[in-house]
Amino acid sequence: MHRDDVCDIYCYDEEKVERVQRRLRDEPIAEIVPFFKALADENRAKIVYALCEEEELCVCDLANVIGATVATASHHLRILYKQGIVKYRKEGKLAFYSLDDDHIRELLLVALAHQKEGDGCGE
Repeated sequence: MHRDDVCDIYCYDEEKVERVQRRLRDEPIAEIVPFFKALADENRAKIVYALCEEEELCVCDLANVIGATVATASHHLRILYKQGIVKYRKEGKLAFYSLDDDHIRELLLVALAHQKEGDGCGE
């Protein structure tokens, strides 16, 4: 069976490969993998989206947004917090969450825009 999505012969551009490999050595690629893994869960992605829409939400609000218990929402928020995606502040007995910075908002909104435009990648 012939596949169109692979090269028919094995060859590579040694200069380009070496250039990219050199640049990769200077980038913390392995360090960003857990960040993307944290966003790879649908509930966590919904939480981040909610925080893109509303600057700050308490755990109870976020639990209702994702249709889960407060305990489940808290679990997801801890994962997002550990990856530097969200931050929180306490006000009395309430914990309010927000995005750690605008880069998070930009990443999620760019990913959503990419998905909506249906550019044919992966088809």
